[in-house]
Amino acid sequence: MRTQESTIDHAVVGAVEGRVHRLCRQYADRLQFHGWHHVGFVRAKAVGFARHNGADLTVVEVAALVHDVNYLVLRNSPAAAGQSLRLEILAECGVPPHIARWIDEIVDEAEMATRGRDISLEAQALSDADTLFKALPVTPVVLAHRYLRENGLSLRELAHKIVGEQCDVHDEGYYFYNPEAAATYSRWATANLQLWRCIKEAVDDPTVVELLDAVAS
Repeated sequence: MRTQESTIDHAVVGAVEGRVHRLCRQYADRLQFHGWHHVGFVRAKAVGFARHNGADLTVVEVAALVHDVNYLVLRNSPAAAGQSLRLEILAECGVPPHIARWIDEIVDEAEMATRGRDISLEAQALSDADTLFKALPVTPVVLAHRYLRENGLSLRELAHKIVGEQCDVHDEGYYFYNPEAAATYSRWATANLQLWRCIKEAVDDPTVVELLDAVAS
């Protein structure tokens, strides 16, 4: 049950949008995966999920806009690494301090690596949107190489990260919180995670490692 109510008006949401959009354009070379294309997708889907589950729409929208600013602070970092920048952006754009802290908590609560079964409605909406981006069939084909470059990871490291963070959540039945999202997208998620399980196995094979080294040289 929600214990706080939002007082964010549309002008403030617009200010946050503008600030984050400028940052994404300014640092586009550093945000190859988590750039404006990602933020815009997560924002649109999160608002839809929030509308469906009764979460605070504007709080979820703003949380989606600032959820990945940690990647401007530190490569391959948890959401908490972006707390100072996140709160700075929200303060500059006129978000009241208590709501800014609430938004920061939602972002941390929604993070895939640490989220639990019982999280707030706002965190559920944000998490489902971000999770859907990960589960899209096009993500490993079109965007995975961008994640590798952005975060300085090898394919092996990324495969181990995805399998380690996502498979248990999927197998325990709360990969998506929204029932309609689960019904619509679980097939994609299952196929995506099976692919990454196979990649994890493949990149642990010495002969495949030799192949990848040869391709990279």
